[in-house]
Amino acid sequence: MYAITGITGQVGGVVARSLLAQGHSVRAVVRDAAKGAKWAEQGCDVALAAMDDVAALTRAFEGTEGVFILLPPNFDPTDGFPESRRVIAVVREAIEAAMPGKVVLLSTIGAQAEQTNLLSQLALMEQALGTLPMPVAFLRAGWFMENAAWDIEPARTGGEIASFLQPLDRRIPMVATADVGRVAAELLTEDWQGHRIVELEGPYRVSPVDIAASLAGLLGRDVTAHAVPRDTWEGLFLSQGMKNPKHRIRMVDGFNEGWIDFEGGANGTRKGTVSLETVLKGLVAPVEQ
Repeated sequence: MYAITGITGQVGGVVARSLLAQGHSVRAVVRDAAKGAKWAEQGCDVALAAMDDVAALTRAFEGTEGVFILLPPNFDPTDGFPESRRVIAVVREAIEAAMPGKVVLLSTIGAQAEQTNLLSQLALMEQALGTLPMPVAFLRAGWFMENAAWDIEPARTGGEIASFLQPLDRRIPMVATADVGRVAAELLTEDWQGHRIVELEGPYRVSPVDIAASLAGLLGRDVTAHAVPRDTWEGLFLSQGMKNPKHRIRMVDGFNEGWIDFEGGANGTRKGTVSLETVLKGLVAPVEQ
């Protein structure tokens, strides 16, 4: 039995479906019974537990060969990340009490960075889970290709995408959520001792220019990328409803300045198989239906 948190999301769903396809038993950890119903229909055990409920999480993790942990995303945290710290403390306590056979945490590229940024929340979780006694794997994934979903409509209607990643022709590690979920499922069924770091990116690196070119081919029209001026970011994010955008800004700075990268370098990463074109095709199709 493997317990999967975040199962209603893209990555967690892939983890669960991959395990089920291999004949493994899966426990869907959900907050909402209605959302758990579709997983029960697929043969999953369902455990109702919020990520800040230590007793419920402990019950969800008990008796399992492994658990997949996905920290609920907080894109607008307050300074010091108190919201995530509370969840991290609860998750660690629950794991230590339940003692599953192993733990796989979805972490991030740049978790080792010393500069505080939005991704530091996952660095904190790595630190907390890194002292657990059972085998723990930190799956550090690159920038999700699916973030390009925001580009589909402006590319289709205006032939242009706006990019915070700069310079526009600089390629960075990106990965499809399908690859992330598949590799997480593989890790859950592997055996190892102690703690390990697995850094994952797609089959090749991607730039905003590459995204624009791929969208042009899929949409049958010219698409260009333009850089959003750095001095406008704070005002733009505030206008969109963010209260404390500095951590998001520092994250993008980290990619652009190169200090958010894989610790082992390009030669030390595991490579996914899903291409940018495949992901974009899946994103474009629903828009055009």
